[in-house]
Amino acid sequence: MGSFSITHWLILLVVVVVVFGTSKLRNAGKDLGGAVKGFKEAVKDENTEHAKKHVVLDHDGNAHTEERPTTTTKVDDTHNV
Repeated sequence: MGSFSITHWLILLVVVVVVFGTSKLRNAGKDLGGAVKGFKEAVKDENTEHAKKHVVLDHDGNAHTEERPTTTTKVDDTHNV
């Protein structure tokens, strides 16, 4: 972790705990964890909504997901003239 030794990091940790206190650090950890969890749920919800928008009905009324064709090009250098 940079050019600091383990003793520098321990002193810094002690100073942070003294300044902020353990309860504030614990609450900050809970808030950060809740924010990450909320972000993951929002991304998951967005993906399901996006998938629902791409459902296509065929003539029989059956639903299936729309598949977009993928095109790949392969370059073959052995046949260059």
